[in-house]
Amino acid sequence: MIKRLLAPVQAWILLQGKCPGCGKHLSLGRKFERSDNSQKIICSCGRIYIFDKRKGKYRRAAFTEAGN
Repeated sequence: MIKRLLAPVQAWILLQGKCPGCGKHLSLGRKFERSDNSQKIICSCGRIYIFDKRKGKYRRAAFTEAGN
């Protein structure tokens, strides 16, 4: 039940380009270029995100993407 309440708020924070975990801007994280026109971003709190340059949106990286 709590997840239902928190998920929309976390999605809204991520849509603004901030980390839902610590609240820092993801543009300040470490960036690594990927071959599929996206960037892998590691926040200072350790969470890993993918920035899709075509869509201009961030998303949380899957376990398979985090290792690459």
